[in-house]
Amino acid sequence: MKQNGRIRVLYSFPHKLGGSRICNTAWQQVNGLAAAGAQVLAFPGVLNKPLPCSVNVHPTLAWGRLRIPYKLFGSMRAFALHDQIVSQRVRALAGRIDLIHTWPLGALRTLETAIELGIPTVLERPNAHTRYAYQAVQNECERMGITLPRDHEHAYNSQVLQKEEQEYNLADFLLCPSDFVVQTFIDQGFPENKLLRHQYGFDESLYHPTDRSNSLTEGLVMLFAGVCAVRKGLHYALEGWLRSSACDRGTFLIAGEFLPEYEQKLSSMLSHPSVKVLGHRSDLPELMRSCDVLVLPSIEEGSALVTSEARGSGCVLLVSEAAGANCQHMHDAMVHRVGDVGTLSAQITMLDKDRRFLQKLREASLSTMHQLTWIMAGRKLLDVYSQVLVAKQSSKSADVMTFAS
Repeated sequence: MKQNGRIRVLYSFPHKLGGSRICNTAWQQVNGLAAAGAQVLAFPGVLNKPLPCSVNVHPTLAWGRLRIPYKLFGSMRAFALHDQIVSQRVRALAGRIDLIHTWPLGALRTLETAIELGIPTVLERPNAHTRYAYQAVQNECERMGITLPRDHEHAYNSQVLQKEEQEYNLADFLLCPSDFVVQTFIDQGFPENKLLRHQYGFDESLYHPTDRSNSLTEGLVMLFAGVCAVRKGLHYALEGWLRSSACDRGTFLIAGEFLPEYEQKLSSMLSHPSVKVLGHRSDLPELMRSCDVLVLPSIEEGSALVTSEARGSGCVLLVSEAAGANCQHMHDAMVHRVGDVGTLSAQITMLDKDRRFLQKLREASLSTMHQLTWIMAGRKLLDVYSQVLVAKQSSKSADVMTFAS
């Protein structure tokens, strides 16, 4: 039962909560949940950044200053140890938590214990179905003649896939941050009612717009921000840019680190005078505020945080359907099918030549950016939790009625 009307959630995260990438996503989720009124008990592997005092935090792989080194111990072993510890703690907490929120690769035993105790569970899906993601990236790499390093996060790993698919099946519901993610699970045979939509967000204290009205008479400035890898589709962005009118007097900025073989494959396009390779940047908010457009022609994705951050900074989105962006084609952004360079190039040219339309998209995008903050994401996630508890209660009632009849 809820305590004082507040949902009591056990949040299990096997990584370093408050670190980079998904570790920051999870940290922001916990903050958002606490702000929304959830009673959060957090079990991270390690806590890298403080959380609000209302969040009860008990790391599983750290004791004071002593931490289990993930790289030395092995990530999969560390995740399994975290999972074992959390599953043991869940037994002691039976009756004092309403719902368990888990993350991939560190959830198997926790989910099994929750099933045994009748506690509802959700599993975060920060990316597309892993089987789909592996195949999509492999197909594109083969098309380009690129071999991913064996330890690359998107190189096929049967151990990871097997464990994640077991977790998919055990969880009551999967939390999907985009319609694209939902579709990849439906295509793998999952029932739609197991797939719950929520969203990620951006930090409005860092990402906020500035006046770009003077850019209407200048060359278009387009930005790609993120890991420069095959799955992000940077090669499509380069092809589209160089086919467009924008490359004549505009600038394409690329902020991120390259996979060496990928960079070599793209070297001829990267050498064009209009293309500027910036490398890793720590001033992304400022960089976004200086750009007109963010391009992300992803092959597969969960819901790229950079798209919401760009919207918050005043960039118009040029994204593929697989980017998982929260936007509406021709209203506040422009969307293209995966790999459709012709359409992407035409869209870049349209924004380059019709600056009034670019400004119209920008204004529409900025008008709803308040809906994409981490605070709003926390509220929406708490609403999803409520849906889960109602669904589980209805299921129990139905089971009782069936048994009674």
